[in-house]
Amino acid sequence: MHAEKSSLAPAGAALPAPARSPAPAIRRLTSAGLMQDQREVEIEHGNKIYRLRITQLGKLILTA
Repeated sequence: MHAEKSSLAPAGAALPAPARSPAPAIRRLTSAGLMQDQREVEIEHGNKIYRLRITQLGKLILTA
């Protein structure tokens, strides 16, 4: 009698992770470049306008 070899890994064995393509680099902007010496800018996204502003404490707030 002839036993066939199985291509499945034995129970409990770790399978190799599928190969992944590298993730694209995330684009980085500086707040100074985005704001251009302004304390507030409007950003249009879809059919809405958002306001990005710098607070007195130097934090960013985005509101719709």
